[in-house]
Amino acid sequence: MNLDKYQGIIFDMDGTLIDSMPTHLSAWRKTAEQFEFPFDEQWLYQLGGQPTIKTARMLKKMHSIDATEDEMVQAKYGHYEAVANKGELISVTYEVLKDSVGKRKLAIGTGSQRKHADALLTNNKVIELFDTIVTANDVTEHKPKPETFLAAANNMKIAPSDCVVFEDTKLGLQAAHAAGMDCYLIENDEFTFFPVPLA
Repeated sequence: MNLDKYQGIIFDMDGTLIDSMPTHLSAWRKTAEQFEFPFDEQWLYQLGGQPTIKTARMLKKMHSIDATEDEMVQAKYGHYEAVANKGELISVTYEVLKDSVGKRKLAIGTGSQRKHADALLTNNKVIELFDTIVTANDVTEHKPKPETFLAAANNMKIAPSDCVVFEDTKLGLQAAHAAGMDCYLIENDEFTFFPVPLA
């Protein structure tokens, strides 16, 4: 992996930099039990990076759930926040982060809420390494739309084409390419490179 040509790196957080997806999925499992709808772990994992309200909206429509979207969101947040240790750093991504400190600008581009992102990054002692953190609260159009990554590039004052994204879902990969950014996708502790498709 040669990152020399990039001026900035944007990391997704859940499932890419921090192994927090099991906690999110556990919270969704408990929410599914609470509101009596089918729990599909693989489907929910692929929606990682998407705000909880959007996932709740999709679930409500799919399963005709007898609850408001807000009630579902608050239940999911409650189950998530009840877990003390929400995830450790993913070592292969953390190595990329450590190796890039001082060499290029660094950002987080996450679909998590600001309070959850700040807490997770603080608990893992990496929050001070980032030049900017863009969360679900900072944009109006979430992944797979490019706004999260474009906002991160703008905050770092770097052209999108000079940034590379690290992600763990196809949703994030779509967002990176929509922003005009190359992307590394992590799966089973290995990275696969997906350059921006030629027009």
